[in-house]
Amino acid sequence: MTKAQLVEEVARTTQLTKKHAELIVNTVFESIVDSLRDGDKIELRGFGSFRIRQRGPRIGRNPKTGAKVQVPSKRIPYFKPGKELKELLNEEEH
Repeated sequence: MTKAQLVEEVARTTQLTKKHAELIVNTVFESIVDSLRDGDKIELRGFGSFRIRQRGPRIGRNPKTGAKVQVPSKRIPYFKPGKELKELLNEEEH
């Protein structure tokens, strides 16, 4: 599902205009990014959680030249699915 499809689905199910639905979707995404940027975790009960992991510096390789390059440390977002989401995805279809 793309962001545009998500906006369409929100607009359809809430009977809002696409413009209002897009504002809602963008606000949710911006809130998640802002919270992660501030070092907070986002926990959506029954769905999952978003967190930040710190990846340390390392030596990488330039795939084109094979030369070694220093890769700096960085913060990486990750998503951990919740128990209910896992169960819903693994339900037997009827």
